[in-house]
Amino acid sequence: MKQVFNDLIKQDIKPLLKEHGYAKKGLHFSKATDAMTYIISFQKSAGNSADQLMFYVNCGIYSAELAEIQGKSVNEAPAEVECHFRERIEHIAQGVPARYELTEATDIDSVRQSLRSGLEQVLDYYAQMPDARSIVDYYRAIPALHLGEEGMRLLIRSGEPDAARAYVAALRDKHGEENRWSYFEGKYQAIFAEYGEDIGS
Repeated sequence: MKQVFNDLIKQDIKPLLKEHGYAKKGLHFSKATDAMTYIISFQKSAGNSADQLMFYVNCGIYSAELAEIQGKSVNEAPAEVECHFRERIEHIAQGVPARYELTEATDIDSVRQSLRSGLEQVLDYYAQMPDARSIVDYYRAIPALHLGEEGMRLLIRSGEPDAARAYVAALRDKHGEENRWSYFEGKYQAIFAEYGEDIGS
């Protein structure tokens, strides 16, 4: 099944992603703009055998601006695990499985079609995520604690302290009863104070 998988990557995945400006390194495909790096990587399961191969499709977006807000050096060639936005393909694309499985009984044409459909949906989704703000807005909409501090800094720096306060309020509504909330709220208060803003109530 290893050869079947390799053929899928070489004959189907690579041409599709290359057409959209992605470069290949191993099982890692990436496309960089001035502000962002878009990544699609293929992760083989650790439990594979000669007769069965399972793999996942991981999606990530790395933002140079968010890295700077985090006080980190900008990575020109980030790994998927370093991305600020990370999801598996099934959380972005409709009609695709959480993992793909290749065996002698697998209909390879169906796998090809599913992968192509899923990847095209991911590419369309990436087109709607052009900058750091789009990543922050994604996590604000959940709302998620992940990247909360970075998101609030970005919003306040962009002249939108009210949006940052609304973000805190949404997180408070979701997590306010949890023991850990006081820890996060303290961090958020410090960020607002740093910029001369009040966190609100």
